[in-house]
Amino acid sequence: MGAEALPRNDEIAAAAVSSHPLILGLQPAALVDHVAPVDWSLLDQIPGDRGGSMPVAIEELDHILEAVKAHKLASPDELSPMKTMAGGSVANTIRGLSAGFGVSCGIIGACGDDEQGKLFVSNMSFSRVNLSRLRMKQGHTAQCICMVDELANRTMRPCLSSAVKIQADELTKEDFKGSKWLVLRYAIFNLDVIQAAIRIAKQEGLLVSLDLASFEMVRNFRSSLQQLLESGDIDLCFANEDEAMELLRGEQTSDPEAAVEFLAKHCKWAVVTLGANGCIARHGKEIVRVPAIGEAKATDATGAGDLFAGGFLYGLIKGLSLEECCKAGACSGGSVIRALGGEVTPENWQWMYKQMQIKGLPLPDNRN
Repeated sequence: MGAEALPRNDEIAAAAVSSHPLILGLQPAALVDHVAPVDWSLLDQIPGDRGGSMPVAIEELDHILEAVKAHKLASPDELSPMKTMAGGSVANTIRGLSAGFGVSCGIIGACGDDEQGKLFVSNMSFSRVNLSRLRMKQGHTAQCICMVDELANRTMRPCLSSAVKIQADELTKEDFKGSKWLVLRYAIFNLDVIQAAIRIAKQEGLLVSLDLASFEMVRNFRSSLQQLLESGDIDLCFANEDEAMELLRGEQTSDPEAAVEFLAKHCKWAVVTLGANGCIARHGKEIVRVPAIGEAKATDATGAGDLFAGGFLYGLIKGLSLEECCKAGACSGGSVIRALGGEVTPENWQWMYKQMQIKGLPLPDNRN
């Protein structure tokens, strides 16, 4: 795989000490995750598909949070069965790239002037993420309840409706100047901000990575997503197997191979993750399949796709082959599922470095 239009290693080093992060994440609304193991009986009582992500109102979030506290299971390796941390797909990817891979990263968005906002800022700052593009506004910070079942699958119920967020007209060229990548997550309620960010990013010469978010988002807003893909502005697209199936719903063939072929028509790099079965990726005419890391014990799947994306992007930045990018993604994704939540623990970063070493991948310079 060629690494055309990608920064050289000397550019990576320069970006690490500059005020222009190499990779920017757009997360219009900062988000705080409440992650807890729960039993099957609770999931049966909560509206919406198990395993998916369905937005809820603040009253429903409070109701579910109380129910989770009453039903939560004790986690054997944690003092507290519930974890609260900065969350959101883009934040997970950016935090992982910064903390685990030592890549210079920043986040664009807004948080409220409440306790959740302070927690988001503290958590991301601790991971050395540049927050100069994060606006603090009066109001509430978004929250999400992540319920983890006995099989390590997560069911998410985010509350975004009353949360503060950045608006399309607040984005400036200065936000993007000097960076190389923009990381996005598809969301219909943020479509105007996403479109504005892509427009400015392309003017500034950035490459754009898009995650398809959830099978419900693809199912319910497929036409807008297809327009986004067909614009030709998305350079890299990540989909999990469920999202890929929804994208091709109604087509004659809707397997992962067909999905990655469809995405590759519009994007330079197309990746479909297959959970325990690894991933399939395409760049130009090259197609690779890479297995998951067999040694990863799954405690919670939250953030697996987000951290996979971080590892894959690290591979692209390093100029690795398509197969090696997938292997880096598999190591990174395997690291986060070993504990609750979308943040990798120090012990699990060390586990990831060991896996990367075994697979002959270049290790990050920042590892301890």
